Amino acid sequence: MSSAIIVIPCFNEEKRLEVLQFRKYALSHPEHQFLFVNDGSSDRTALILDDLKESVPESFDVLHLSQNQGKAEAVRQGMLRAFETDVDYAGYWDADLATPLDMIPEFTEQLDQTPQLTLVIGARVKLLGRQIERKKLRHYLGRIFATAASTVLQLPIYDTQCGAKLFRVSQESRTLFSKRFLTNWIFDVELLARARQLEKFYQCDSLEATVYELPLKRWQDVAGS
Repeated sequence: MSSAIIVIPCFNEEKRLEVLQFRKYALSHPEHQFLFVNDGSSDRTALILDDLKESVPESFDVLHLSQNQGKAEAVRQGMLRAFETDVDYAGYWDADLATPLDMIPEFTEQLDQTPQLTLVIGARVKLLGRQIERKKLRHYLGRIFATAASTVLQLPIYDTQCGAKLFRVSQESRTLFSKRFLTNWIFDVELLARARQLEKFYQCDSLEATVYELPLKRWQDVAGS
């Protein structure tokens, strides 16, 4: 069974962090690890994360950043650390679990079944039989942004901003995170732009062949996120 490590960026998540859900998932999926990045939180997040690590040390690890550096840098620092572990896949997930943890196996399965894939991205597509609960304004603004990003990237991507992404561990994947991002909240677009550049540099398959958007079965806007 393929192994994976998921980076969880955290900033003042004391009241939102679903500790029991993380613990339950970890106990039933020992092949998956979690690296929580405490991004200079000023509440009890650090203590909660340290307690969680002690409860299941083989599944949980914590990286503490002394100062708040923003989500983009927290994810980047976490991914660089994740790439140092001996796993098949490394990715990141929003701490509020808007994308449920039980979707992780579907991400790993896509990478298992399709060797040419380097990245699986969650896509919040509202289809029949899917529970995608998103505020209308955020949805419409998101569609406008996604269309603009798709045009700039020249890539037919539906959802750049979903906070669930999983990479196949490789030198190319590491290179994507080697430099700080210029932006904070739209760093996902910058990440894909870097992948476009790597595509040309390494003369590898096009992103259309190596990136897969996985329509999520469930996703929910979480208050305060």
